[in-house]
Amino acid sequence: MQYETVIGLEVHVQLLTQSKMFCSCRADYQTAAVNSRVCPVCLGLPGTLPVINRKAVEYTIMTGLALNCRIPSYSKFDRKNYPYPDLMKGYQISQYDLPLAVDGHLDIEVDGHTSPIAIERVHLEEDVAKLQHLASSNGDSYSLVDVNRSGVPLMEVVSAPDLSSPEEARTYLTTLHSILQYLGVSTANMQDGSFRCDANISLRPKGSTEYGTRSEVKNMNSFRSVYMALNYEVERQRKILDEGGRVIQETRGWLDDRNITVSQRSKEYAHDYRYFPEPDLPPLVIDPAWVEEIKDRIPELPVQRRTRMVQEYGLPEYDAGLLTGSKAMADFYEAAVAARPQPGQPAGDALDRFAKNVSNWILGDLSRLLNLENMNIDESKVSPAHLAELIGLVDSETISVTMAKTVLEEAFQSGEAPAKIVQDRGYSQISDSDSVEAAVLQAIEANPKAVDDYMQGKETASRFLVGQVMKITRGQAKPELASELVRRTLEALKSNSSPPLVSS
Repeated sequence: MQYETVIGLEVHVQLLTQSKMFCSCRADYQTAAVNSRVCPVCLGLPGTLPVINRKAVEYTIMTGLALNCRIPSYSKFDRKNYPYPDLMKGYQISQYDLPLAVDGHLDIEVDGHTSPIAIERVHLEEDVAKLQHLASSNGDSYSLVDVNRSGVPLMEVVSAPDLSSPEEARTYLTTLHSILQYLGVSTANMQDGSFRCDANISLRPKGSTEYGTRSEVKNMNSFRSVYMALNYEVERQRKILDEGGRVIQETRGWLDDRNITVSQRSKEYAHDYRYFPEPDLPPLVIDPAWVEEIKDRIPELPVQRRTRMVQEYGLPEYDAGLLTGSKAMADFYEAAVAARPQPGQPAGDALDRFAKNVSNWILGDLSRLLNLENMNIDESKVSPAHLAELIGLVDSETISVTMAKTVLEEAFQSGEAPAKIVQDRGYSQISDSDSVEAAVLQAIEANPKAVDDYMQGKETASRFLVGQVMKITRGQAKPELASELVRRTLEALKSNSSPPLVSS
């Protein structure tokens, strides 16, 4: 039987505020000593009263507007009761039936097609404490509680079950992640828990309008993990259904080291959270003028920036899409283009060529170096001005592209300016015919098989020999000159005459 996949995502986003959601404790818990960001409010002590963080409300409204949501004029907080040990009060202050933003949508692009994914709600709550599960030497297990994270503002973005494949789910997450970073409301760093995703997934017979029984998958800390976990669940549930079994409603965890999901707890019956309005907090009456003021402060978002960069710099859609997927990368790119080392204002074809070169270097060699070190581009020792300077050295034929790659690697490690590296290391391009010809003769003498292949009509042999010349000269030979000298020398050998020289 053929099945359709139905996926809905719940994304929890820690907001980038200075203080916690309902108290004045600092929210920078990731770098703080254990249990050092605590007070009577986030410890849940009797007699304490919460106070709403206005900036967190503002960031949630801003996110809702960026996701095309409607902002109701009235909202409130509720108590969500459950007995987990990471909840200091025995309940969580969240939002139930009157969230801050509703009825939105997020457009995603998959395989060249744009699909609107409905956003059911964006609501605000407090994060819970962090548990560390350990085992003693005698095998007994126990848990330690770090309250620092408890009370950090947590925004939840809930999609409708509109996603139909793991590919769409991954694209939805990367698109949402990019928007949040552009808004500046969160670091959205999955590694430190600032951007967490729970996925609800089910299968149903193709053409059916009834939803199948869903599983909720947790513990996914990367876009790859979400993609892999959903693919695993599709195959697991398909196998159960094909064998005549029944998928049970449950919470499952993703084990990254084994690439499988495992059952954590059954959800056959809905948990009764006993929601009721939070009696210690007043309802929120949202002033439409405040919403408009927030809307006016929404920055240029990825889709708009991509369109502008295509128009302004003549970039292909593909390049612009990759660059604008990360705000830091797009900022780096535009700063590098603006630092073009040429007199006057860059314009026309010259700017387009330079802008495309900047894109090529960022998406190619610089990204390769960043990936090797597991670094973000804003952590790179190579600045936008450095990259612009490097491209300028290539354009002025001071160094070859091959040598520029070496210079980039050295600048990446040391942070030195490319021009200084070229000067100090003597990396300037060799354009002297006699010097290059000596390297050509050395390459030909050392590679008789390549010479023989050329004599037999294999033109590719000459490209191999040019590569050997570049290797001998450590990439400093002018490529065009090396290619011409190799070709002329080989032709001279072919006709049994003395190899001609090329005038400088």
